[in-house]
Amino acid sequence: MFDPWRGFREKALSPEWHRKLTDQARTGRGQIIKMTTVASSGHPGGSMSSLELFLTLYNFARIDPKNPYRDSRDRIIVSHGHTSPGVYVALAAAGFFDIGPALHGFRQAGSPFEGHVERSVPGVEWDTGNLGQGLSVGLGKGIYGRLSRQDWHTYVVMGDGEQQKGQIGEARRAVVKYGFSNITAIIDYNGLQISGKLSDIMPQQIRKNWEADGWRVLEIDAHDLNAVYQALYAATHDSSSPFMILAHSIMGRGVSFMENDESYHGAALSIDQARKALIELGCPDDLDDLFAKRKPGTPPYFQQPFRDHVRVEPGAPITYKPEDKLDNRSAWGKALVSVADANMSRPDFVMAVFDCDLSKSVKTDGFARKHPSNFFQFGITEHSTASTAGSLSAEKALSVWSDFGVFGIDETYNQARLNDINHTNLKLFCTHSGVNVGEDGKTHQCIDYFALLNSTFGWKVITPADPNQTDRIVRFVLATPGNFAVIMGRSVVPMITDESGRPYFGDGYVYRYGRMEMIRKGEDVVLVSAGNILPVALQAWTALNGSGKRIALVSVSDWSDLHGEDISSLAAYPHVVTLEDHNVKNGLGASLAVQLLERRYTGCLTRIGVTQYAASGKPDDLYKMLGLDAASVAARISEILKRSGVRV
Repeated sequence: MFDPWRGFREKALSPEWHRKLTDQARTGRGQIIKMTTVASSGHPGGSMSSLELFLTLYNFARIDPKNPYRDSRDRIIVSHGHTSPGVYVALAAAGFFDIGPALHGFRQAGSPFEGHVERSVPGVEWDTGNLGQGLSVGLGKGIYGRLSRQDWHTYVVMGDGEQQKGQIGEARRAVVKYGFSNITAIIDYNGLQISGKLSDIMPQQIRKNWEADGWRVLEIDAHDLNAVYQALYAATHDSSSPFMILAHSIMGRGVSFMENDESYHGAALSIDQARKALIELGCPDDLDDLFAKRKPGTPPYFQQPFRDHVRVEPGAPITYKPEDKLDNRSAWGKALVSVADANMSRPDFVMAVFDCDLSKSVKTDGFARKHPSNFFQFGITEHSTASTAGSLSAEKALSVWSDFGVFGIDETYNQARLNDINHTNLKLFCTHSGVNVGEDGKTHQCIDYFALLNSTFGWKVITPADPNQTDRIVRFVLATPGNFAVIMGRSVVPMITDESGRPYFGDGYVYRYGRMEMIRKGEDVVLVSAGNILPVALQAWTALNGSGKRIALVSVSDWSDLHGEDISSLAAYPHVVTLEDHNVKNGLGASLAVQLLERRYTGCLTRIGVTQYAASGKPDDLYKMLGLDAASVAARISEILKRSGVRV
């Protein structure tokens, strides 16, 4: 059971709790000074202005210090993650852990008490610091609560400077659209940011902006504990609308020479200044002892929690015939509905699909018609959607987002990176990728999907070759933990067949993540292709084979984790040629080159890919202009064979 006080059950703060929080605030400000001074870095100013907000939330929200990952807990998202000293102080005061290791281990290598809040610390829900994403994350938690039929509240604490970010507007409109009155935003409004006053850096109408989007706003003194508690009580229990609490505060509150001085936003006090501040606060000066305890190599105090993932049944695969005319995105949409149908009847199953005004194009409209309560149409708000979908995926839920490649990857790399840092399990399905997009032109031809996501440590990029392989890949991705990006084009593609004319990826085919497929056997040269351009490679193989040049053709679907055995098999050929609908500088060929070189490959590698931004036109015409059409590829390989003296 939760503490009976938790959940803001009483209408007013008791005198006993007021005295307790007042003492915690005084002591906490001293602890903020200590940890930042001992670390010689940090953000004391905003931590001190937010402290009463943090203390009230962590003492009274429906959370359990003894079981911080209880599924039915309230969620507290701290968007301005640089105020981590204040968060650590408040969590310790609420009983989550002993503050000692934070005082001497703050910002020290190996310590969980990092410069921005991290989930490795019990009570912290999200690794933040990239400002503007917190409300979107909070919306993801709200969606999980609704779909899992749990009644709890989400609180998002934010800075005032980050209100300049457009993503916040995206999120607050979605909160209102879907009626999430159990999401409360709290803004620490101290009026200062790194470079000076908000009114000088970028003037804002914060209250009017939130009210215009349908939020009810309460303005309070952030340091008046009674006012803070009563505002949070009202926001928690009034279900008529979501609340934003605009909490007027003082940067550096409690230390006279720090107050209202933006220079202390991100600068620690010197030792002499710290001693002076501790005297003013009436806190003990144990700085010498803390400096002595700050030793390198301190082992982590906590371990990163990993929770169980939602179990997903992949459903029965769909096999398409060689004569079927279909694009990969349609096969993806059909597989999505099939997997949903195999799972949605389970009472413990939580699933959501997110769209950004493209459901008919990205083929999630079939899911939307069949499961409207689990479909979230967020409009043209890709940044917020990426964070919200990622936040939901970190819960015990299946979270799916589909978009065009240029929006779902290029436009939202920062959000994808932060999702990866937070160990999310987002399933991203991007259509309209590569030069294959054609007539939409260079602004919409995503040719860097692998390069961007492969620069993270967790995202896995998969490019299915035809509708049959797409179907199998979709089922694998939806049922497997981790961040996956499945990349598809727009055009209809032929079914890949074996030499007998049967679907290569049809009945009997088992998708094996990370493994290549030998589509055609051959000698001297191996042509390695991936994704929607495999049919072009197969046409080139057919032309070469018809002229007596028997080359091998290999399909790669999983660029992120190339298997060592497959690399060794490629290395047996004196010539390796790669073909990709991707920037040739940093795609499949470049990745293969590194791995071949690491295995001391002595043959020749030729990379064929996108070498410039393409024009607007039909995909086949663009491929020809870029030398990616079957005739050009066959000519390149013929020249390689001719130079090497291969007789045919």
